[in-house]
Amino acid sequence: MTEKVKLTKAGYQKLQDELRDLIDNKRAEIKVQLAEARAQGDLSENADYEAARARQAEVEGRIVQVEGILNWCEIIEDAPKNSNRIGLGSVVKIKDLDTEEVETYTITGTTEADPINNKISNVCPLGEALIGKKQGDIVDVKSNIVYKVEILKISNGK
Repeated sequence: MTEKVKLTKAGYQKLQDELRDLIDNKRAEIKVQLAEARAQGDLSENADYEAARARQAEVEGRIVQVEGILNWCEIIEDAPKNSNRIGLGSVVKIKDLDTEEVETYTITGTTEADPINNKISNVCPLGEALIGKKQGDIVDVKSNIVYKVEILKISNGK
């Protein structure tokens, strides 16, 4: 990694909780599964053993990934309550000027982005276009198709 991963306080805590669960619970579950599979005898054609080993590799890989993120992250402060500019952590209500659709998004770092739940990254085309803007601004979003959105409301923090 050359650039620090940006995380909100909530995102950092979520990753810490996931790491604890992986280490304290998932590893123990897999240890039991491996022991049960070994008890079945010949491991060369034991599907349960192979599945447990694959799950173990997946969990260990995720542990390394999460530890790397947590060790190489920058925790961003919630946007100031009195800020009228969009930043990481801002909740933004926008209107697409072509379709008249109104949506609300939370601007996050890339690790926390979850477009299905309206959490968009600060580096996606919409997030990038919104950063630094203020309520009432009309913004060009440059993606496959350039479109305009109007910023209806900005709320910062929880």
